[in-house]
Amino acid sequence: MSTTQKFVFFALAATIRLLLIYSEYQKIIADRVEVSTALNSWKKVTEGVYLREAGIDPYTGDLFHESPIGLVVFSYMQKYLSLCMLCGIFVFTDLATAWILGATAYRYTSELIATEQKDIQKRKKESNDEELSTLPSSMSIPASSVTSSALLVPSAYLFNPYVVFNCVGLTTTVFTNFLLSAALYSMINKSRLCSCFTIAVLTLQGLYPITLMVPATIYLARNEEGKNQNFPYRNINKTIAMFIGILIALYYLCYKVSGSWSFLHSTIGFILTVPDLRPNIGLYWYFFTEMFEHFRWLFVASFQINVGLLYVAPLALRFRHDPMLLAFSYLAIAAIFKSYPCLGEVGFYMALLPMWKHLFPHMQQGFIVSCFLLSCTVFAPTVWHLWIYSRSANANFYFGVTLAFAIAQIFLVTDVLFASVKREFSLRHGLSREIHGNTGKLLLE
Repeated sequence: MSTTQKFVFFALAATIRLLLIYSEYQKIIADRVEVSTALNSWKKVTEGVYLREAGIDPYTGDLFHESPIGLVVFSYMQKYLSLCMLCGIFVFTDLATAWILGATAYRYTSELIATEQKDIQKRKKESNDEELSTLPSSMSIPASSVTSSALLVPSAYLFNPYVVFNCVGLTTTVFTNFLLSAALYSMINKSRLCSCFTIAVLTLQGLYPITLMVPATIYLARNEEGKNQNFPYRNINKTIAMFIGILIALYYLCYKVSGSWSFLHSTIGFILTVPDLRPNIGLYWYFFTEMFEHFRWLFVASFQINVGLLYVAPLALRFRHDPMLLAFSYLAIAAIFKSYPCLGEVGFYMALLPMWKHLFPHMQQGFIVSCFLLSCTVFAPTVWHLWIYSRSANANFYFGVTLAFAIAQIFLVTDVLFASVKREFSLRHGLSREIHGNTGKLLLE
């Protein structure tokens, strides 16, 4: 793809965003509960900036939930930039995110092909003549996948309706997605400082991205495997120490900016305790609305352990050989089970799927998941209108849609991960599934 074609490609995506931003639909999109939440709404940012300029601590109430560093940045943006320039920054950030994701996909696919070719050649040398014919060399990833993934990933991001709505709604998730793409690019390039810094900033704001330190540490440890006799402990300790040091420095900077530690309750505390139960595409709001207050903290702890701790170690042990796929699974789990999810986060991890298009032949739930996602995307605003405006439905209807949306995403993630397991099994043992003369089945248990 030539430079001119790429320019036209990105220009078209920018035009779509700008046309929607300056249309009458922008306010409708920005007010949608699927797009804007208590954590990423630009209205919340505007109110927080106004309170700060009026000399009122924006963290005293339940209004503003950005970090103090973000508050300073947004204050300067609103003070010195016009509305047109502000909208331009949102669009430009989205385009930059797509470009970084394309570069990440190019580098990742190149490394994946090289690593797989080495493994296949190694197994061929170690196998005898009878086993050599069963090696599935035809399953190797073609070299054309490098350029195609570098094109498909930015395309999936730029023209994903979820991401477009996220940008048009002027949510701060646009900047979160940019930092996430920078973190992934830093990981694949084995940059310890950039990886630790971007993940620390993301943790400061959203808490859940701290799980990305697991694939980042694996990448950095593998990079120095042959350089350090104390591998992996010294390299792992160095990475963790740098991350903790940067995170502590950021928290101290936030303390100096705000003048107190009250921001902790309105940022990390707000995410963990889930006090705002306005509807969104997540699962928390309905459960905690219907639940007896006596059991609230038990289920808060259960939900937070589910999204933050439960899957970290098992997935890391199983997919340690593919840290990028591991990072994808962590991002998807957070987007599904976090306390205040939005469509922009869902669109981000879905845009990464073309990096594993070699797994698509091994996936089985693609059609079902696509139908579920399409149906939920259409039914969500419909049921919301019936519930809030027509009053011919109730909260159960809307929660049913959000529950189906979460189930579809769970099917998608498990399908991708199991497809990776099936392909790995085929590469190691051949395409034949015969065991003692009988046809075997590969089951996910």
